[in-house]
Amino acid sequence: MRPRIAFIEPAQGLPALTQCRTNDTRLQMQDRVQRSVHYGPWLVGLGAALWGTESAWRIPLNELFDAKVIVFWEHVLILIMFLPILIPRLCEIPKVQPRTWCYLLFSGFAGSAVGTIFFTLALKYGNPTVVNVVLNVQPLISTVGAFLLFGDRLAHRFFLYAAMAIIAGVFVSVSHPTMIGVSFERAGLNLGSGYALICALFWGLSTVAGRGVMIGMSLRLASSMRIVIGLGCMTVILLVYGKLHGTTLWPAAAQAHPVKAIVLLFLLASVSGGIPLLIYFQGLHLTRASTAGYFEMMQTLAAVCITWGIFHATLHAHQVIAALILIVAVAMVHHVQQQVETSGQRG
Repeated sequence: MRPRIAFIEPAQGLPALTQCRTNDTRLQMQDRVQRSVHYGPWLVGLGAALWGTESAWRIPLNELFDAKVIVFWEHVLILIMFLPILIPRLCEIPKVQPRTWCYLLFSGFAGSAVGTIFFTLALKYGNPTVVNVVLNVQPLISTVGAFLLFGDRLAHRFFLYAAMAIIAGVFVSVSHPTMIGVSFERAGLNLGSGYALICALFWGLSTVAGRGVMIGMSLRLASSMRIVIGLGCMTVILLVYGKLHGTTLWPAAAQAHPVKAIVLLFLLASVSGGIPLLIYFQGLHLTRASTAGYFEMMQTLAAVCITWGIFHATLHAHQVIAALILIVAVAMVHHVQQQVETSGQRG
């Protein structure tokens, strides 16, 4: 299935155009495609940034539910929200290639279910700042995966700007850079950090698989089916752990604060779940996985802003400077990669 921006069918029954008008039309089409490619990675960044707000809801939800149950309810609510866009697209399912289904199954399993569980556990058992530092290895994983699986070409300056982005991401996440070694000695090498590293692995590979999905499936079907698969995985996981019953799905803590539980779950499923998923997949439709991984670092930036604005963590001057460097670095990653792709198309 071709990307929508790559093909525009000529109108039927119109008089023949002159050569000049034909060239103008082609230039307009190329300009429209180019603009789409330009803003694609920023859609990935916006979706990731909205994902980064989930700490605001997930941390208080950890006091009411088990981590796996939170992810289960999140998928249930997102699927309910997505039904109006899923049902009209069911007719497309027989046309999807087996390879695309494999990408989607892994993306749903690794990204929507397992990765989210490990992120929730990381927040529960680890320091949120240390967790965000560890997650900075995610773009490295997506870059290697995209290179091996899709053969993404990497510009020479890509490595420079990628390194700048990762280092800036670390400095954004850390309140006292001089204490990084001490912080990891005291809090970094614990269960929460291990969960965060596993989460980064699954999310990084999920980015690569998501790109494979968007090559062969429409945005609405892909985003909806990812939630369906994620919900299926979560249902099986809860069955295996013996937690698919009333007392676990709605425990005493949630019963004592039902309004709080419902509001937090709704915000998690909408602001930090369904809405960013649609934005992210639209961006991934227009962006290579090797580039998208670095724009996903906007999630780290948003998460730090949440810990500062909601959980009253101190935001230092070096974090503001690092945030600006991070934004510039990921923009340059996109710029140099776009030059490589353009030269490859010309060649």
